[in-house]
Amino acid sequence: MKVVAVSQRVDSHPEREENRDALDQRLIGFLLAAGFVPVPVPNGLPLDHWLAAVAPHAILLSGGNDIGQCLARDRTESGLLDHARARQLPVLGICRGMQMLAHWSGGELKPVTGHVRTRHRLSGRIVAEVNSYHGLALADCPQGFDVMARSEDGEIEAIRHRQLPWEGWMWHPEREADFASHDLKRIRQLFGEPHSSQ
Repeated sequence: MKVVAVSQRVDSHPEREENRDALDQRLIGFLLAAGFVPVPVPNGLPLDHWLAAVAPHAILLSGGNDIGQCLARDRTESGLLDHARARQLPVLGICRGMQMLAHWSGGELKPVTGHVRTRHRLSGRIVAEVNSYHGLALADCPQGFDVMARSEDGEIEAIRHRQLPWEGWMWHPEREADFASHDLKRIRQLFGEPHSSQ
C-alpha cells in the first residue's frame, strides 16, 4: 500500500515543559479509509534520513497551528514541500496545510470572519458542502496555482498547482461524521489509487 507522510501539529504544555507532536486520530482514519498507510512526521529532526528511510509516495500537510507559531513545524513542512517538488510527489494541504502551500509559494494570508465552526457551500470546479474551522484565508491565489473552489462569501477554499500534483483544501475531511465520498475519491485521484503490497 502507498505510504503517506503526514505532518503534525505542535501542542505546547508549559506545565510539563513539553512540546508534543500531535495528530487527530480521525485524520489517520480518513487516510486508512482511502486505502493509504499514514506515517506521522516528527517535527524538529533532520528530514533527509527520515525521508530516505520512509520513502513516502505522497505527503499530507495537516491542520492546526498558525504559520509562525511553531518554527520547527514550519521548517518541517517547508522541507517536506522541497522534497515533494524535487521528486514530483503528490501533496494535499488541509486547512493550515493549504495555507502553508500558499505561504511556501510566496502567497499571503489574511484574517477572515465567519469561517470558524460553520459549514459552506462550495462553487467552482469542486461543488460540495464542507466544514470550516479557520480564522485565516488566502489573500489571493498563489503563483502557479488555480482556484478550484470558493465559499459563498468569495473566499478561496481549494487550490491546485498547474504543474505539480498538489492540492489544498480549507475544510477538514476527517471531521465529518461520515467521511464524504467526494473527499475519498478526490484524495485517491490526487495520490493515485492505493495498491496492495506484493
